[in-house]
Amino acid sequence: MKNHLKKNSPLISIIINCFNGQKYLKECVESVLNQTYTNWEIIFWDNLSTDLSKQIIQNYSDKRIKYYCAKKFSNLYKA
Repeated sequence: MKNHLKKNSPLISIIINCFNGQKYLKECVESVLNQTYTNWEIIFWDNLSTDLSKQIIQNYSDKRIKYYCAKKFSNLYKA
């Protein structure tokens, strides 16, 4: 079946906890976008980045990419 999807394919959530990750962020997102499985979402957790991470992720218009910004810096496991 095209894109390896059936009607009841499970939603896969991909959490990206990012703090100043602009160097590899585009490569990371493009890797997900290029997958053949399409029932996924990216939960992008901006951990108060001071680089261009926010701008990079917001350049994607895919509705499956959800942007969240932390109110305060948190450790990786709290995302």
